[in-house]
Amino acid sequence: MSSITLTPTKQLTLESNATQTLSLLERCSKMEELKQIHAHILKTGYIADTILLSRILTFCVSPKYGNLEYAQMVFDRVKRPNTFMYNTMIKGYSKNNEPEKALLLYQHMLYLSVPHNSYTYPFLLKACSSLSAMEETKQIHAHVIKLGFGSEVYATNSLLHVYATSGSIKAALLLFDQVPERDIVSWNSMIDGYTKCGKMEIAYQFFKDMPTKNVISWTTMISGYVGAGMYKEALNLFHEMQTEGVKPDSVALASTLSACSYLGALDQGRWIHAYIDKIGIEIDSILLCVLIDMYAKCGDMEEALEVFKKVEKKEVSLWTALISGFGIHGRGREALDWFENMQKVGIKPNHITFTAILTACSYSGLVDEGKYLFDSIGRVHKLSPTIEHYGCMVDLLGRAGFLKEAKELIEKMPVKPNAVVWGALLNACRIHRNVELGKIIGKILIEEDPNHGGRYIHLASIHAAAGDWDQAVEARRHMKERGVSKLPGCSAISLNGVVHEFLAGGQSHPQTTEIYLMWDNIAERLKKEGYKPALQNLLLDLEDEAKEMAINRHSEKLAIAFGLLRTKPGTTIRIVKNLRVCEDCHTVTKLISKIYGREIVMRDRTRFHLFRDGKCTCGDKW
Repeated sequence: MSSITLTPTKQLTLESNATQTLSLLERCSKMEELKQIHAHILKTGYIADTILLSRILTFCVSPKYGNLEYAQMVFDRVKRPNTFMYNTMIKGYSKNNEPEKALLLYQHMLYLSVPHNSYTYPFLLKACSSLSAMEETKQIHAHVIKLGFGSEVYATNSLLHVYATSGSIKAALLLFDQVPERDIVSWNSMIDGYTKCGKMEIAYQFFKDMPTKNVISWTTMISGYVGAGMYKEALNLFHEMQTEGVKPDSVALASTLSACSYLGALDQGRWIHAYIDKIGIEIDSILLCVLIDMYAKCGDMEEALEVFKKVEKKEVSLWTALISGFGIHGRGREALDWFENMQKVGIKPNHITFTAILTACSYSGLVDEGKYLFDSIGRVHKLSPTIEHYGCMVDLLGRAGFLKEAKELIEKMPVKPNAVVWGALLNACRIHRNVELGKIIGKILIEEDPNHGGRYIHLASIHAAAGDWDQAVEARRHMKERGVSKLPGCSAISLNGVVHEFLAGGQSHPQTTEIYLMWDNIAERLKKEGYKPALQNLLLDLEDEAKEMAINRHSEKLAIAFGLLRTKPGTTIRIVKNLRVCEDCHTVTKLISKIYGREIVMRDRTRFHLFRDGKCTCGDKW
């Protein structure tokens, strides 16, 4: 009996027997072992044994252990590959993100008239889905029907999934209605398809109509709500999932934590974190990133840091999430320290990391540090700066008052500047009252992004600041004529596990009367402090009295009034707003923090503001 060495510590005796060789293949766990077994098969003359060859291919296409190139080499040397071998190779290429090769293999299979079976289509159609190859999907659909697999559940569900997730939702619905025996996969595919199309009402109707649901059904709906910006609905469905006794998977938990992030729902986020620990769900890198992001975006950087420190093996994504958190909190020096620590332990920053650290420099006014880091992207780290990095630099220079340098950087960019880059410069013009440049940039922005209502409002404000009222009115007129609407201001506050949302001038909250009475009391105290509303750029067609009424009904003011009404003295108030906080609301919030002795944490569209004792951490530049 002969033997070969498979590893330094492990001896496997190879019997000249196909059964023994197959047993060795079943126990094989490394490519080096497999190659030695394969060599033995060649030597002992079992190379024509289809069972052994099929097992070799199965191992080689495994994403965890295998080697697709080796699998293809073995496959190419088989004189007449059978259906199982073709299916195995198609599956391998589909699962290893090489869908084109899967389709080419199928063409070869057709050319040689190799028989198909029900396992041929699922991974073949997965390849079509990866490529959004609708024409190929239709051709395969025809083959499915022609070859008699039209009522086969695996093939039909695979077709349904491709149509639904590739945007052909009408074709998916037509096929769904024709399926004689729909299973849970069929229903989930339709829900997934409608969520990807943004048709959440129809998706939810399918969800409700399902005979039975599994965790994928719940997860798909929750993720769909988050993707559609329906964060409260995502949280409500997660709570319903808990009531039904369905254990969430890591995807559902990550999506729900993302909803908490957007809503600033810190209490719910903490509860989910505790729930994860309690039931022992394995926390992968994605879930860790989402946890850090949730705590950061809900205003609790200390807890975000605690989560980070408990992780033994820290990937670049975790470092990036932490650096980003310090950045949006205006704690740029700490972000720089962690950026340096990351490199000390051998983790290389990627493009997203540089976006995070440059943003941190911008929000903290660290101009020299930002310039050095931007230069190091190519010089030290051998990466090419992206348009996001240029946008960060324009924002950094603009906020610091270097408007000429920011404009010159835009003109030297190797790629065409987008609306985000121009918007950063326009914001700098607003901060530093550079009206003439602001007018020029404002017009460019409207040409670049004509369907964004905020662009017209910013241009109108620039003209108004210059006293050019006719042009301000003209900008708003263009906005109206083109049917462009401005996103309404919405602020959220989470109390006792419930998220309360307020729209500007809103009347829908059950405590509206008490909230407005509370605001009247706040307004009286503000006047005693010498506060006067900043009315100069607000609703140009209204008289001052009407303007004052309108500005007093901004969503963040209503949320703060509700917070003061419903929380004990000294409690921190946390507000999340979907737009940039306006100048008047910023001034008012500083005064309220002083008058009422409260810390108010407000996250607007771009960053955090911590109001304490009449001051804000942004330094009045945001």
